[in-house]
Amino acid sequence: MQGIAVVLAERHRELTDQLVQAFGDRIPELPSDPVLVDLLHGSAGSNLENLAHLLRGHMRATQIRAPAAAVEYARRLAQRGTSPSALLRAYRLGQQLILAWAVEEVAARVPDPVLAMRTNNLLTQTSFEYVDAVSEEVIGAYQSERERWLANRSAVQRETVEALLRDERLDLAAAESSLGYRLRQHHLGLVLWTAPGAGDLTAAERAVGVVAERLGAGHALFVPRDRETAWAWVPIGRSGQVDASVVDAILAGVSDQVSVAIGSPAAGEPGFRGTHQGAAAAQEVAQLGQLPAGSVLTYEDPTVRAAALLARDLPVTRDLVRRALGTLAEDTEGAARLRETLLAFVQERESYVATAARVHLHKNTVKYRVDRAVEARGRPLTEERLDLELALIACKWLAPEVLVRASGG
Repeated sequence: MQGIAVVLAERHRELTDQLVQAFGDRIPELPSDPVLVDLLHGSAGSNLENLAHLLRGHMRATQIRAPAAAVEYARRLAQRGTSPSALLRAYRLGQQLILAWAVEEVAARVPDPVLAMRTNNLLTQTSFEYVDAVSEEVIGAYQSERERWLANRSAVQRETVEALLRDERLDLAAAESSLGYRLRQHHLGLVLWTAPGAGDLTAAERAVGVVAERLGAGHALFVPRDRETAWAWVPIGRSGQVDASVVDAILAGVSDQVSVAIGSPAAGEPGFRGTHQGAAAAQEVAQLGQLPAGSVLTYEDPTVRAAALLARDLPVTRDLVRRALGTLAEDTEGAARLRETLLAFVQERESYVATAARVHLHKNTVKYRVDRAVEARGRPLTEERLDLELALIACKWLAPEVLVRASGG
């Protein structure tokens, strides 16, 4: 069993990646946003490291404790309202997959069938002891955090908000009373988040208050999602008209620690859902694109809407980028400049003058860059024009996920 423990310790990164992938594929209830996936990765990896220590005899079964990363992940699930059964399923599935891997390793390394059977039995017993102890501790942490979270008014608001977003049949008057917010009006949905470790959501809540004040709106609804993320709705009256560029400017000046995604204005209870869905889609684009803290995206931007659709199937989008752009898809500063100019040129209906004004370059510089971009692509602009524009949009917003590593890089 010592040999299996050594291999487990050596390959724990690879096995962690496999576990996280399996959890995402087979437990859809687990949150899929990048922050929670990172926490899940830390939880799975630290559990594997602890299991390797146990198998090597570095600790006794009575000394088993849940890793800090596993406890934090359980607490964050409690804040999100994810069912604890999903967390338990992850531990059971993880045990199943690691045991299956271990049995294959034993078969390859232990020729004696009797010794192999004894080793497998011991691995099974030890893994059950570990999962039993750790799962009990993380469920305890989950329940404590859930009780604390639900004790806050914000959690009550969040439960009502989530019911509305699920389109459950609710008494609107009761829902408005719980929220302290009118649903029968036009809304502007926001998703706000801070950089990891940046502190609480005070700056995010202040940003929402500034927006509501500057727009002359009524009381905004601010609902913490977890320690780093909040949802908000700003009332914008009966007209539903709002200058998104003004909102961008306001939010950009509030805090460089708060990133904001803005939905499209919409009316009534359906609009409450719709404007939030747009903001959430814009947030996903921002996080996949690894935009810096303090970024502001609006779903009103058609390129953001397109990027949100492209983000739903990243393998297909990566293939589109490679096919449509050729070497123009390489992750270099030079290629980035050419892509930026070419996208503006395509969107400005191939006008050198309009493109020059948009990107603040001389017309001749624009022409030079466009010519170089077409050369790098290896095909004229007229060939598969739609694929070209979508690929450029994907590179603009989802660069870390879709660009090609430059040759020799």
